[in-house]
Amino acid sequence: MPHFSSYATETPDRPAYILANSAETVTYAELDRRSNQIAQLLRDSGIERGDHIAMMMKNCAEFLQVAQGALRAGVIFTPISTHLKQDETAYIITNCKAKLFIASASLAEVATAAAAASAGLNRCLSVGGEIAGFESLEAQLEQLPATPIADEFLGAPMLYSSGTTGKPKGVYWQPHAESIHADHPMSGSVGAFFGFGVDTVYLSPAPLYHAAPLHYNLMVLGMGGTSIIMEQFDPVQSLALIEQYRATHSQWVPIMFVRMLKLPEEERERYDLSSMKCAIHAAAPCPIDVKEAMINWWGPVIVEYYSGSEGNGFTIIDSANWLTHKGSVGQAIIGQPRILGENGEVLGPGEVGDVYFAESRPFEYFDEPEKTREAFNDQGWSTMGDVGYLDEEGFLYLTDRKNFTIITGGVNVYPAEIEGLLITHDKVADVAVFGVPHPEFGEEVVAVVQPLDWKDATDEMAEELSLWMRERLSSVKVPRRIDFLQELPRMDNGKLYKRHLQDAYRAAV
Repeated sequence: MPHFSSYATETPDRPAYILANSAETVTYAELDRRSNQIAQLLRDSGIERGDHIAMMMKNCAEFLQVAQGALRAGVIFTPISTHLKQDETAYIITNCKAKLFIASASLAEVATAAAAASAGLNRCLSVGGEIAGFESLEAQLEQLPATPIADEFLGAPMLYSSGTTGKPKGVYWQPHAESIHADHPMSGSVGAFFGFGVDTVYLSPAPLYHAAPLHYNLMVLGMGGTSIIMEQFDPVQSLALIEQYRATHSQWVPIMFVRMLKLPEEERERYDLSSMKCAIHAAAPCPIDVKEAMINWWGPVIVEYYSGSEGNGFTIIDSANWLTHKGSVGQAIIGQPRILGENGEVLGPGEVGDVYFAESRPFEYFDEPEKTREAFNDQGWSTMGDVGYLDEEGFLYLTDRKNFTIITGGVNVYPAEIEGLLITHDKVADVAVFGVPHPEFGEEVVAVVQPLDWKDATDEMAEELSLWMRERLSSVKVPRRIDFLQELPRMDNGKLYKRHLQDAYRAAV
């Protein structure tokens, strides 16, 4: 797989990516020019090979330019969620030892406060407008040459865990090669399975600061394809973009599937989706009914994988295999899954325990040696903190995050199962299930529901949902309490900030 810059020579006017709302197009020649200028700026700022920078940017033309500039300067770059508050942002900037910080002007309030509270920064730049005390990235780049720097080396992204179960951790990988012309480390496995290539038109509806959108867009660019980048997800616009650009590949999270499926039927049937060859999804459990509905609608193009920022394991499953292994996240193509019991013993098929991966590339949590040690067992196998089981054929099934397992009356209850059922109810837009302390049972099951129509947030609706669940779940799993919230704290990668909800409820007990 050549470096994307080779396409700037061969096909300079080919679109590298297009922004959905504005239709702004960045060609391969423009991406090459801008990324060279970014690399020049990094060197002018005293940023050398192995140094760290941070970026808090909305989906915009500059995002991938900065990423590609860092990659060809041997720099470790950390994208930060645009939804974090100033303290969380400052924590990441300081923790990753960033020397330079780039932020979108629309995030000025958080960016300025976070930069002021961070240690180690020596330069701050803004994109998309001005931020007080920051330099304009565009103005600085115009003064710099568009030629490659003399010392090009391959850099790497360092993403932070989402922090749904505690403080975010930086997942650090050494750059896998020195040369910028080295293939993306997943191109021969994941990229090949998905069928990424020069003819790929990749619809990217999620924020680029997340692992999957970032890595998949980088892979598409490395293969000479074109990305269609949405500034934010909208279910109707997503369908329209597939038709407009004849998108061949896309990447989703289950809540996006839910929102597209809950569109009126005439809206869903209005668009020609026949160009779609591979619709990838992950990041959160996908309810079986939701996935079946998507396969019925889009055809057998739905592909699911399970992995994390740690990259220590990767399982994958296409539609055909999923239909005969419903609920599975597939077989491993990176690492070897192992299910461990409470005492570290290896469990057999069908037995639920902690999911570990053996024979995988080691990783570390940046500057967090204790947390790194906790992620590995004595055999060197590592975990991302999930619970699940393997079947006889080696297909992996996840039950939930270990931290979210509810123990009520001595019985383990997995919130993902209850959430997967409730989300299929016609009146439910979103749901979170968790445990809170109970004097008799240890914990009780609580559901917080976001109704499609806020007028349905009534005691009668709670009773209706409770009776509906009792027909479909064992009584121990049915929430003893159902509350309503106008909008759940869900991140753009589909994960719930469930910890925040749970903490608030536990504080009130």
